[in-house]
Formats: sequence, C-alpha cells, structure tokens
Amino acid sequence: MKVAKVEVLMTAGGWRNFLFVKITTDSGLVGWGEGTLGWKESAVRELIVDYARRYVVGQNPFDIEDLWFKLYQIEHNAGPVMYAAMAGIETALWDIVGKTCGQPVYNLVGGKVRSQVKAYANGWYHHGSDLQELTERAHDVIRRGYRALKFDPFGPGGREIGHEELREAVKQVETVRKAVGEGTDILLEFHGRFSPIMALEAIRAMVPLNPTWCEEPVPAHNNESMAQVVAASPLRVATGEHIYSRFGFLDLLMRKGAHVIQPDLVYCGGFLETKKIAALAETHYISVAPHNCDGPLKTMASVHLCANIPNFLILETFEDYDVAWRKDLTPDAPRVKDGYYTLPSGPGWGVNVDESVIAAHPEDPDAKLNMFSLGWEKRMCQ
Repeated sequence: MKVAKVEVLMTAGGWRNFLFVKITTDSGLVGWGEGTLGWKESAVRELIVDYARRYVVGQNPFDIEDLWFKLYQIEHNAGPVMYAAMAGIETALWDIVGKTCGQPVYNLVGGKVRSQVKAYANGWYHHGSDLQELTERAHDVIRRGYRALKFDPFGPGGREIGHEELREAVKQVETVRKAVGEGTDILLEFHGRFSPIMALEAIRAMVPLNPTWCEEPVPAHNNESMAQVVAASPLRVATGEHIYSRFGFLDLLMRKGAHVIQPDLVYCGGFLETKKIAALAETHYISVAPHNCDGPLKTMASVHLCANIPNFLILETFEDYDVAWRKDLTPDAPRVKDGYYTLPSGPGWGVNVDESVIAAHPEDPDAKLNMFSLGWEKRMCQ
C-alpha cells in the first residue's frame, strides 16, 4: 500500500480556519488528520503540499517514524508552521494505519489506561462589568455537565496592569467561583501577558479563590523567566502550548519551568511526538493537560493520546462553545457527557468527516484574534 494523494481542505472556524488533511492510498483507503495553526493556516497548507510532493506520495503510510525523522533532520528549520504541517500529515497517516489494522490508534501504541477522558470547557465566557451575564454563562457550563472550566479574566491587559484592573480580574474570578461552587475546577488563563513580578502579583491575588492552575503567566519563549515564576508561585503553573517538540520541552523541564505541561498535538508535530513529550514529562513526575483550541479531528486525536498516557490530567475542549456547525464536521464523534469524553471504538481515530460541511463554510482569509485588544473574547466565545 502506498500513498496516492494528499489533499488539504480548509473551512472557516470563526476566529481561525480549521485545516484538515485527507490522504488517499492506492487501495482507496482514506485517512484524515488536522494541522490547524491559528492565523497561519495558509502557510501550513503550502508546506503540506510541498512535503506531500517531496516526501509522502508513493511512500508506505506505516512509515511514520521515518517520515518524521526525515522532515525534522533534512528540513531542520523547525518552527510552529513546520510542526503543524508535519502533524497534519502524521495524524492522517495514523488514521490509515488504524483503519488498515482495524484498531483505534490508542490500541496501536500500548492501549488505554483509562476508559474516559476528563475535559474542561473553554470559549464560554466574556470580560466586562456584567457579572450577572458571567454568572449565567458559568451556570450554562455546569448545566452541560462540565466540572471544569477555563477563562481569562484580564481582558486586554499587557505586561503590567494597575491595581484597579487586578481587582476587576479578581472580581470576575470571585463571580465564577460563586457560580460554580468549590467542587468545580477553575483554570485561569493568563495568555502570556505579564512580566514575572506582575504575574506573581496576579497569581497571589487569586489564591483565596482556589484555582486549579494559572496558565502561561509570562510569555512562553524564556524558560528561565517561567521557571522564576514557578519557583515562587503559591499556585500550580501550567504552560507549554507555545513550546514545540520534545526538544523544546526538554529545556523547559530541565529548568523546572512548569507544574503541568500543555503540549498541543498539532503545534508539537503530531500524535506520536506528543506521546514522547508526555513520556519525557513522566520522568519528571509532571502531569500533562494537552492544549486543544482548534478543530474536532485534533480533539479526537488528543482523546486517543489522553487515553493512552499515564500522566494525563485534563483535556481542553471548545466542543460546546464554537461555530454552530462544528459537530456536523464529525457527526459520529463521541461528545462530552458529564464532563468526560468516552473513547472512540472504531478503527483509526474512529470518526468520519463530512466534506459537505467543509464545502458549505469556505475558509476566511481574515480569521484572526488579538488577545490584547478590548473585547477580544467576544470574537472567540460563542
């Protein structure tokens, strides 16, 4: 069996475009993957087309390790666009491998260590003075069965914010805590906003409200600064969505720069690479909570990963707070129920893709999101 064709299909997903990869073999078998990289999807598409021509068409779809090594070693100018392109191809190949073997992907890498995957809701909130609306939105998350939710209470805040802005952020978190109760995990998103000392000031202000973690308190690309915050933080610090491949995570972990890591299966280069990152974290006794803000195929691949790794903590999902037709893309996929995903049992990723839904929502070249502008969450949150 050889790869005969590689196609890239994009569809408007609100504030980003979902990028799907469809690989067809010479036997007619089709595998689906995802390579969504918010606001850089066009660059990812072009790289996938190039890689398909040079490395993928005509090759055995089972040779995933060989392909990944060649792309990493020969191309060598790695970065998020390159890793997303690699992931789009790699996840589609895993779907083919699973379908050929008649097994879900998690069974091909050691099987499951859990039968359901805990999820937290994102995309549900707003920022502003209407605390009643915020309360109602938080109640909606609980009504849907979630027992964990994440939000950014800092609005358009930058490297430093004033005392009044911090008090406003605390008020927002107080409102959500009152709405959801002590039995629900509140995960605070900082979006890499702050200087180290400002981050610590914000974290300390949140201690009485008992959030489960504070995410990416400082920009992601200085692991020493992140480690400085981690060492002084009275709360868990989670980070990793903007760290790429096992090589990037090695430095973060050696510097003790996280209590929880958040690799993104696409941004890191694919399913198997993220599994390797999880194994690396396990040697440091660090838990893994994959970043997952994009499309439904990445969500399903992440569910397979979370089912398989021993040090899994919780998975992000936008499933119930995204474009209205999101679920139509993968109509037979498992859904969040009582705060958990059940595992797909079909071969490969265990889901089908409805191409008519993709065609009905053409890509949007202006899809973007500026998290440092006032009201940005109104664009993201559905």
